[in-house]
Amino acid sequence: MEEVINLEQVSYRRGESELLKQINWTVRKGEHWAILGLNGSGKTTLLNIVNGYIWPSSGSVSVFGQAFGTMDLRELRTMIGWVSLSLQEKLYMNDNAEKIVVSGKYATIGLYEKPSDSDWMLAASWMKQLGCLHLMGRTYQSCSQGEKQKLLIARALMASPRLLILDEPCNGLDLFSREQLLESVETLAKSHNAPTLIYVTHHTEEILPIFRHTLLLRRGEVFTRGEVQSMLTKDRLTDFFEVPVDVMHRDERYWVLPASCK
Repeated sequence: MEEVINLEQVSYRRGESELLKQINWTVRKGEHWAILGLNGSGKTTLLNIVNGYIWPSSGSVSVFGQAFGTMDLRELRTMIGWVSLSLQEKLYMNDNAEKIVVSGKYATIGLYEKPSDSDWMLAASWMKQLGCLHLMGRTYQSCSQGEKQKLLIARALMASPRLLILDEPCNGLDLFSREQLLESVETLAKSHNAPTLIYVTHHTEEILPIFRHTLLLRRGEVFTRGEVQSMLTKDRLTDFFEVPVDVMHRDERYWVLPASCK
């Protein structure tokens, strides 16, 4: 099966701090992964390496079967969609929703080229699939946080990425907005020719059944990785979080509580 990401013995140092330590991780086409880790675990640093924004201090990286150092990283980034709150803060708040989405075709903040009719049709198609077509004509700043996240996902899909990274997309959402967004993510993952998905979170309940594999990252190291049902157990997560926890399992999703909250 085609490799999408392959990291071998990857470490990253900043000054005296080692932010990532000997990471080994392989993602194959069609495998949807969740990355679980607390704040400061190295998740964002790992994503920056995958996207080619920073270079590992040691180890080797290949994406889509091409080793770093042998490929044009600008071309690589056109094949990766990355949805994050940091991007949301850079967009023009007075642009309307469909303009935000269609700008993803050109990977620009704002729209400086004239989109074709097919571009606008594609933008509307993605907005419909993600349940945000009703936002047509609305300014970006007038949308709720959950609506903004859906628009960002639609924007990322405009360039037909082979890999889509969702970096804590439910951060700041209320319970109902979160579930609506997760439903849209699940629909996307089940669609024909969906990109390989990487979902980054520190909340186990956000890991949907479509994410069959989980990477547990702690203090810059891979604690363990594998199929979700063997990763999100009471004993394993107690070791991972280093405090006793209980795990509730419902509809192939997992909720974690400190054992003292019983």
